[in-house]
Amino acid sequence: MDENYNPKTVEEEARSFWEQHQSFKVTEDLTKEKYYCLSMFPYPSGKLHMGHVRNYSIGDVISRYQRMQGKNVMQPMGWDAFGLPAENAAIKNNVAPAKWTYENIEYMKNQLKQLGFGYDWNRELATCRPEYYQWEQWFFTKLYEKGLVYKKNSTVNWDPVDQTVLANEQVVDGRGWRSGAPVEQKEIPQWFIKITDYAEELLNDLDQLDDWPEQVKTMQRNWIGRSEGVELSFKVANTGEDLSVYTTRPDTLMGVTFVAVAAQHPLTLGAAANNAELSAFIESCKNTKVAEADMATMEKKGMPLGINAVHPITGEEVPVWTANFVLMGYGTGALMSVPAHDERDHEFAIKYGLPIKQVISPKDDAEIDIQEAAYTNKGLLVSSGEFTGLTSEEAFEAIAAKLSSEGKGQKRVNYRLRDWGVSRQRYWGAPIPMMTLEDGSEAPVPADQLPVILPEDVEMDGVRSPIKADPEWAKTTFNGQPATRETDTFDTFMESSWYYARYCSPNYQEGMVDSEAANYWLPVDQYIGGIEHAILHLLYARFFHKLLRDVGLVKSDEPFKRLLCQGMVLADTYYREDENGGKHWFSPQDVVVERDEKGALTSACLSTDGHPVLHAGMSKMSKSKNNGIDPQTIIDRYGADTVRLFIMFAAPPEQSLEWSDSAVEGSHRFLKRLWKAVATHTAGGTTPGLDISSLTAAQKDLRRKTHETISKVSDDVSRRLTFNTAIAAVMELMNLVSKYDDQSDQGRAVMQEALETAVLLLAPITPHIAHTLWQQLGHTDPVINVSWPVADTSAMVRSSIEVVVQVNGKVRARLEVAADADKETMEKLAMADVNVQRFLEGVTVRKVIVVPGKLINIVVS
Repeated sequence: MDENYNPKTVEEEARSFWEQHQSFKVTEDLTKEKYYCLSMFPYPSGKLHMGHVRNYSIGDVISRYQRMQGKNVMQPMGWDAFGLPAENAAIKNNVAPAKWTYENIEYMKNQLKQLGFGYDWNRELATCRPEYYQWEQWFFTKLYEKGLVYKKNSTVNWDPVDQTVLANEQVVDGRGWRSGAPVEQKEIPQWFIKITDYAEELLNDLDQLDDWPEQVKTMQRNWIGRSEGVELSFKVANTGEDLSVYTTRPDTLMGVTFVAVAAQHPLTLGAAANNAELSAFIESCKNTKVAEADMATMEKKGMPLGINAVHPITGEEVPVWTANFVLMGYGTGALMSVPAHDERDHEFAIKYGLPIKQVISPKDDAEIDIQEAAYTNKGLLVSSGEFTGLTSEEAFEAIAAKLSSEGKGQKRVNYRLRDWGVSRQRYWGAPIPMMTLEDGSEAPVPADQLPVILPEDVEMDGVRSPIKADPEWAKTTFNGQPATRETDTFDTFMESSWYYARYCSPNYQEGMVDSEAANYWLPVDQYIGGIEHAILHLLYARFFHKLLRDVGLVKSDEPFKRLLCQGMVLADTYYREDENGGKHWFSPQDVVVERDEKGALTSACLSTDGHPVLHAGMSKMSKSKNNGIDPQTIIDRYGADTVRLFIMFAAPPEQSLEWSDSAVEGSHRFLKRLWKAVATHTAGGTTPGLDISSLTAAQKDLRRKTHETISKVSDDVSRRLTFNTAIAAVMELMNLVSKYDDQSDQGRAVMQEALETAVLLLAPITPHIAHTLWQQLGHTDPVINVSWPVADTSAMVRSSIEVVVQVNGKVRARLEVAADADKETMEKLAMADVNVQRFLEGVTVRKVIVVPGKLINIVVS
C-alpha cells in the first residue's frame, strides 16, 4: 500500500466500483425496513455552489449511515428545471432555455457524481420533461373536476420588467425580487387552487410533525393564520347596499368612527367615476407595497368617498374612506376602523382628523390617553351602550349573538391563508391544461390529449412568451369545435410540490404515481433543505400530499416525517469603494490576507495589484458579493472527501458554517494521517485475531476508546444529527492511535480494530477513502455493504479510574484507583499520597469529603 494519499486515484476507483455494481440502485423490498432520504432538488443554474454541497453532503451521510443499519435506503436526485433564470439566461446568451437547462443538468450531474453522493440515478427526473409535467397537468384537470380549481380576476403583484405575477414574498422593498423593478398592482385573470379548503387540516396536522423544527411549524401556523371573529355588515347610507367586514375584535364595534375600503373596491371605483382626484389616488395605489412588513411601516394615505355607512347596532352614520392599507385580495376589501384600539387606524385618524372614540378601558383602571396612542389590549367595555361593563371576552359573545339574531352578522373562523394562484405569464413552465371555448366557457384538456407540450425550440425576445406570441400554438379543438389553449404556465412551486412522490416510480406510465411503490416508500423519512423554504414549498408540498391522498394515490397524511433545515454557508467578503461610494466586491480567492497569532485579520490586499481591500466580515456566499467558493476548485485541489469532511465538521448542520481555507487544509491533513496510519499498520503483515481475555492495560485502554467512540458517534449521527461532534470523536480516537506503539500480536489486533472502526465510522462521511482503506485492512466485502459497528459495552467498563485529590479545594494529586473502590479505600489512598502528605504537615484534618469516582477533598485548618 502506497504511504501517500492520492485522492484523485482513490476517488475515481471508488466511483467506478459504485457505478459498475449499481451500488445505489434500489427497489421495494418488503423484507427490509425502508428508509427514504431526500434533499431538496436543485435548480440547474449551471454549477453547484457550497450551499448545494452542504445540503447534499448531509443527506448522503444520513443515507449511507441508514444503509449500514441494514435498511433499504432510497436517495434519489433530480432537477427543479423550470423557472425565470433559464429565460433570462436564454435572452442573455441567445440560446433556447431548454438547451441551456439540459447542458447545465449534465454539468451539475457530473459534479454530484464527483462528490460521491450515493444517488439512485435510475430515478432521476427533470420537471421540464413532458413525461413529468404530463401528470401534473392531468392532476390539475382532476382537481378542476372536483371543484378545487377556479379562475377569477385577481389583483396581483405585477413585475413590469419580467412580465409576471409575483408572490408577496417575492416583493422586496416594493420591487421585484429578480428584476428590481417597482411592482405594480394589476388585475388579470388567474387560475387558483383552493388550498383554503385544507387550511384547518394543514394547521391541525402540524401537531403530527414531532420531528420538524418548531420554528418551521410556527412559521406555517402564522402563515395559515387561523382567527376567530365575526363577519358583519354595515349598510351603505341611502342605497341599502351591504358593506361586509370581518373583525377579530367585535368587542370594539361600538368604537367604529369610519369604514376603510380598498382602492379597487366597487364603492371606490363608483365614487371615482366623476372624481379626477380620487381616480389619481386609485392609480397611485397600484404601486402600493403589499408585503405585510411594508404595509405596517408605510405612510398611511386615503381619501373620503363622500358616502356614509350605517352602524349595524347604533344606526349612526360613519364616513367611508378609501385607504392604501386595505387590499381587495384580503378578506372583503373593507375594514371597520376603530382608531382608539388599533394602531393603524389611530395613525390614519390622527392624520386626517377623524374621531377617536374609546370603548375599552384597562381592567386595572390604569390611566390611558387614546389621543396619544391606541389602546390595543383587551379589557372592560365603556361607552358601549348595553354592552358597557362587559369584559372583552364577554362582549365578543354578546355582540356576536345580537348581530346574529338581527341577521347582521355571524361568528366565523377566518384564515390569513389565501388560495394558491398558480398562473404565471412566462414561457419556461408547464402549460396550464385548460381551454377557452367559443362561447367563453372553459374546459380542461382531455386526458388523451395530455401532455400539452411546451415547445422547446424557441427564440426569446425578452418581451413576450413565445407561446403567447405565436397564435397558432394556442389553436386547438374541443368536441370538434375551435378552442384556444391557455398560454399561462404553472407556478414552478407546482412541480416541486409532488416530485418526492414521483421518485417512488419515476418511469411509471400508467399514472401520476404507482400507488403500491408510493405507499412503500412514503412518507419521506428524512427531508433536508434550507429554512427559506419553510413556508411556501413545504406548505404546498403538504397540501399536494393531502390532495394525492384524497384521490387515492397515497395513504399517508403528510409527505415528510423528519425535517432538517441546514444553515447557510458564510465566507469572508472584501471590497473597495469608488469615488461615488459604490462598493466593488472581490473574491476571497483573489485576496491575500495576513493574520496575527490569534488568527485575527491584520491586513488584506488584492493579489493582482497589491493594493489594500476592506474586510466586510462574514456573509452568505452570493454572486452579488462575489464571495462564493467554487466547489470544483476545492475538489480538484484536495478531493471530494476533504470537502465532505470539512462541510460536516465545521458546524452543526442547522447552524451557519463559516468557510475557512485553513480548516479545509486541516481536514485534508487528517485524511492523510488516517491513510498513513493504515499504511503503516498493514505494512506489518497479517494481523492475528483479537483475544480480549489476554489484553494488557494499555491494550484495554485503546479498545475502550474504540468502543466509546462507536457509542458516541452512533448517537451523534442517528439521534442528534450532530455530525461535527461525531467527527471530533473519531479524531480523538485517531490521536490515541497515533501515540499507540505495540507490535505484539494483541497490540496489533487492538490497533486493527481501532482502524477498522475509524474507517467504518467515517464511511458515510468520506466514502471514497473508506472504500480503499477497508480493502487495505484485509476485507473483500466493499465497505458500503458492511454493517455499522456495535459498541461492546464490556469493553467500555473501566477497571480503574482517575480521581482528583484536593486539600482545601486546591488540586494536590491525581490518583488511579479501582473503579469500584469504596469511600474508605479512596480516603486511605489519598492520605497516603506523598504530595498530599506535604500539605498535611502541621495542620489538623477537619473533614474528608469523598465523591466516589470523582474526587477526594481534605479540609484542614
